[in-house]
Amino acid sequence: MNPALAISVALCTYNGARFIEEQVRSICLQTVPPAEIVLSDDASTDDCVELARKAVDACLQEWPGLSITLKVLRNATSLRVTKNFEQAASACSGDLIALCDQDDVWYPDRLARMVAEFDKRPELLLLHSDARLVDGQRKDLGQSLFHALEVQRFELEWIHTGRAFDVFLRRNLVTGATTMFRRTLLAPAVPFPKEWVHDEWLAIVASSIGRVDVIEQALIEYRQHENNQIGARRDSFLGKVRKALASRGNTHAERAFKAELLLTRLLALGDRVEPDTIRKLRDKLVHQRFRAALPPSRVARCLPVLREALTGRYNKFGRGARGVVRDLFESV
Repeated sequence: MNPALAISVALCTYNGARFIEEQVRSICLQTVPPAEIVLSDDASTDDCVELARKAVDACLQEWPGLSITLKVLRNATSLRVTKNFEQAASACSGDLIALCDQDDVWYPDRLARMVAEFDKRPELLLLHSDARLVDGQRKDLGQSLFHALEVQRFELEWIHTGRAFDVFLRRNLVTGATTMFRRTLLAPAVPFPKEWVHDEWLAIVASSIGRVDVIEQALIEYRQHENNQIGARRDSFLGKVRKALASRGNTHAERAFKAELLLTRLLALGDRVEPDTIRKLRDKLVHQRFRAALPPSRVARCLPVLREALTGRYNKFGRGARGVVRDLFESV
C-alpha cells in the first residue's frame, strides 16, 4: 500500500455526545489509521467535542505508536449538514478524505479496504460502500443500507463499468458515511450548493469528471435512531402508496433547480466534462421542468405524462413506472 496516500477523516458533529466516543474509537483503531481527524462541530450544546478529544487521547495512550492529529472547528451558528461537511472536508490535508457521521461504528478494515482501491487505481476519484443497519444499541436490524435503498443489480454494474453518472441522474446511491474521495475533488466541487446534500453533490460531480466505484460489502455499522438527521429506511408497500398519493409540493421544481445548479457548475469546468455528459444533464433538466409544470388536475396530466413516458426519460432520469404513477396520482 502506498504510504504517500495520507488519510483525513472529516467528522461532523451536532449534539452527538451519546455515540461520539464509540465512533471516534472505531476510527482511531483502524488497521490503517488516518493521519488526522478534522471535527467540525455545528453549534452543539452538549459535550460531544470534549468526549471526542477524550476518545482520541485514550486511543493514543492505549497504542503508543499511534499518531493521529485531531483538529477541531467550532461553529458559533449552525451551518447545517451540507455546509458543515464542506467546512470539514476543506480543512482536511490528506490525499484521501473519508466522510464520517458522529453516530456510526466503522469496521476495523474500512480504511484499509478503501485506500487499497485508490492505491491501485489512480483514476478513481470517489468510492463508497454498503453499510449494515443497526439501532441505537447497535442491534442488527436485519438489512443493509443497499437493501433499504432498493439498490438494483444493474445500478451496481453501471457504477462498476464507469456509468455512475447515468445512475446518479436517476437517483443518488452514495451515502456520505460510507464515502472516501481524493482531496483533488474539492477544487471542482467547492462550494457545495446548500440545495444539495453533500454526499449526492460530491458523487455526481466526481462521476462527471472521473471514475466512481462501489464496494458492495458493508464497511460500517450505520446507526438508525430517533435523532438521525439523514437515515435509511426501506419503504413498505403502504408507504409507497402514500407517497404516490401525497402532495407533490415544490419537489419537482426544487429538483429542476438543483439540476440547473449542477449544469452551471459542470459548464464552468470546461473540457473536464465530456459533451455527452452535458447533453444528458440538459435532457434531465427538460424532464424535471416537465414534471414541475404538470397541471393540478390528475385528468389533465394523463396525456402529457404518457407522452413523456414514451420518450424514455422516466427510465433515464427516475425509477421508471414508479415516477409515472406518482405523476398521475400525486395531489397538488
